[in-house]
Amino acid sequence: MSQIDEIRMQVMWNRLVSVVEEQALTLLRTAFSTSVREAGDLSAGVYNAGGDMLAQAVTGTPGHVNTMAEAVRHFIDEITLDNMYPGDTYVTNDPWKGTGHLHDITMVTPSFRDGRLVGFFACTAHVVDVGGRGFGADGKSVYEEGIQIPIMKFAERGQVNQDLIRILRANVREPNQVIGDFYSLAACNDVGHRRLMEMLTEVGLPDLESLGAFILTHTHAAIMARIAGLPQGTWSNDMMTDGYDDPIRLAAAVTIARDGVNVDFSGSSPASRWGINVPLIYTKAYACYAIKCIVAPDIPNNAASLAAFSVTSPPNVLNAQRPAPVSVRHVIGHLVPDVVLGALAQALPGQILAEGAGALWNVHISARPVEGQPGRRAEVLMFNSGGMGARPGLDGLSATAFPSGVHTMPIEATEHTGPIVIWRKELRPDSGGAGRYRGGLGQVIEIAPAEGHEFDFSAMFDRVTAAPRGRNGGAPGAAGQVALDDGTPLRPKGWQHVPAGRRLVLNLPGGGGYGDPAERSADAIELDRLRGYATGEAS
Repeated sequence: MSQIDEIRMQVMWNRLVSVVEEQALTLLRTAFSTSVREAGDLSAGVYNAGGDMLAQAVTGTPGHVNTMAEAVRHFIDEITLDNMYPGDTYVTNDPWKGTGHLHDITMVTPSFRDGRLVGFFACTAHVVDVGGRGFGADGKSVYEEGIQIPIMKFAERGQVNQDLIRILRANVREPNQVIGDFYSLAACNDVGHRRLMEMLTEVGLPDLESLGAFILTHTHAAIMARIAGLPQGTWSNDMMTDGYDDPIRLAAAVTIARDGVNVDFSGSSPASRWGINVPLIYTKAYACYAIKCIVAPDIPNNAASLAAFSVTSPPNVLNAQRPAPVSVRHVIGHLVPDVVLGALAQALPGQILAEGAGALWNVHISARPVEGQPGRRAEVLMFNSGGMGARPGLDGLSATAFPSGVHTMPIEATEHTGPIVIWRKELRPDSGGAGRYRGGLGQVIEIAPAEGHEFDFSAMFDRVTAAPRGRNGGAPGAAGQVALDDGTPLRPKGWQHVPAGRRLVLNLPGGGGYGDPAERSADAIELDRLRGYATGEAS
């Protein structure tokens, strides 16, 4: 290939990324749920005719993007190519063939050009409700956690499956929001398809084959070069997490070889009887993300870069078998990167950040008027983030969603969706672990029912009994706390009640520190005090 052809292909590659970015922005702009519209809990991508991911949108989460990369092949296998037509859209929320739990809806749309299949667009979003027990860890099997949608056609030749729509409306608490998000997902893929057709016409390509081959070949070469520069061997790490009623051990062995990196989760705790289990597809997504953050953060994320990493595990909490309950699989799943990074820290000393809050502190609120009082019922979902671990050379980021990458949800948008009042949302002083570099701060959040209302809430929290650990001599971050404003302690997981007149108080965990606290500069300590980040004798 000539230098001019190389440049032309690179330009088209960048153009393809802009296509999927517009695809994702369509979902952001049209979604009904605040988790999508405000927090960006979604993903979007384009695939070749064989189901290999060629490009992903910058907007989105690793748990969605990396699971979706594998999910598209499940759609191809189950729908089959000879049953695909222009105007089709396919859907599922199967946790083992989608993105890990029933609340995530994945849609795949075949892209035809002149009657010939040239690729696929796929997208995923978290919807506010799927029926069942609601979004929480209290289910004993996936059958209790909501309606299951097998891989099927949402639309065929442009005609939406109205029977599916009626079934959904009869099974969810917020039918308008949920159905609206289904149509937003379909529209998202349609926009990607239209922009791809415009691009192919403009550049004179009949399909994605030559461009796809260029993308995957160059990515494979780049990722293999990075792996070749790593030390070879096996390193292990483990971590204790809160679990539900018993602590859960997560264990990882990272093996770096000439032809790739493998992570094995043997030694992790058995599957729980509660809905904190993780399907392997989601465990793999975050394990691969952790490795890529360190080894190749600048190499595009596609089928070739992901193929360099493999994940194995016997059946356990990180490889939950159907029909295990998996509703809040993100809580344990978001801790997977810290387990993997702890092993990599032994192979790459001085290059890995300390542990952070990891798991989002999501809270799902089911609000209602007190008996005999006027008001309204509503389902409200709020995403909250603790602090990141300190980095080699930099303090940790405060109130930042790592590894999920979702945005903070504005208070105004959250209060608009239901009868609740957020009285307080601020950084939590002294929550970042001490070190030469301080861990990021968590948050303090106070939520109350609006006047004349009460609510039940689903706690989906971790790092309450097991605080984020520091690295290279750094101190741990502050553990999380859950209570009412009168001091009544509450559980970190499960549905619980907040009566009228009381407030739910969340103290989110801070990140671990990095390096000896005695080596922190006097200027940094004083700045922490001036900003209110630290109130003690040392930061």
